[in-house]
Amino acid sequence: MAKSKEDGTGSLVVVIIGVNPVWWGLLGTKQTNEPKLTLSECMDHVMVFVNSHLMMSHKNKVAVIASHTNESRFLYPRRILPGQDQAVESNRLTDGKYEQFAVVNDSVQEELKLLVAHDHTMLHTDTLLSGSLASALCYIHRIEKECKAGEKIKSRILVIKAAEDSAAQYMNFMNVIFTSQKQNIPIDACVLEKDSGLLQQACDITGGMYLKIPQMAGLLQYLLWAFLPSPEIRTCLEMPPAIHVDYRAACFCHRTLIDIGYVCSVCLSIFCTYSPICSTCHTAFKIKAAPGLKAKKRKKTAAAGGSAPAR
Repeated sequence: MAKSKEDGTGSLVVVIIGVNPVWWGLLGTKQTNEPKLTLSECMDHVMVFVNSHLMMSHKNKVAVIASHTNESRFLYPRRILPGQDQAVESNRLTDGKYEQFAVVNDSVQEELKLLVAHDHTMLHTDTLLSGSLASALCYIHRIEKECKAGEKIKSRILVIKAAEDSAAQYMNFMNVIFTSQKQNIPIDACVLEKDSGLLQQACDITGGMYLKIPQMAGLLQYLLWAFLPSPEIRTCLEMPPAIHVDYRAACFCHRTLIDIGYVCSVCLSIFCTYSPICSTCHTAFKIKAAPGLKAKKRKKTAAAGGSAPAR
């Protein structure tokens, strides 16, 4: 019997979830008719999605990254400390639970508790999403390098956005997007509340899927329906319709999204207001007059080299 070409192919999904407690706390105080979703309930939905991905094939792999205000931490796989391997080996499961699922669940719960319980002085409603995406790309690159001869792995990133966009991360975010596109790594986005223009661009450029769920209580259903199938299988399924992508850029001076601006011809920096010197590369533009101002016409002299007749 002929051996399938896909026998040595696995799938790696790196899940990035925003765990900013300030945003989750504000979400709980909002008065809405819809059922509210807490961080612990969201993590339960994510763990069911992760276990479902592992259950589809023994060659599948996962990684879970928590995106906090000023930190990105791997919830799974955990950081292995000296002497920790022996402790894990001695703690064998005796309740009949599948060991791989238990290891992932316990690792995510313990690392999340340590991260949220840490005293963070910077309390904002955004997260370090660009740093989390960069960590995900580095982890994917390492896993691909560790593949044995004849083994292949298809990687993708799933972002569960539970915070506001940060225009200050625009440059780092765009660098991560184009790196992911070059490495052929799709970025999927599951948005819980407000639409994200940055993630819309990321999904459109890398060939991923963008979905803003209408009801937070049904997060698990949307994860299993839209994001559990691979991008190749999605073409055969009935997926959500395409969205209109907001391709506005953030200016380098005030970090705000703009429709029309000024672009430096040397470093391609974007500014919302005109400046004779680029603040990024310090290039001085040789312009006779500022935009919108017309140079005054000089009066012609009576003769070459002579002075104009006085009135």
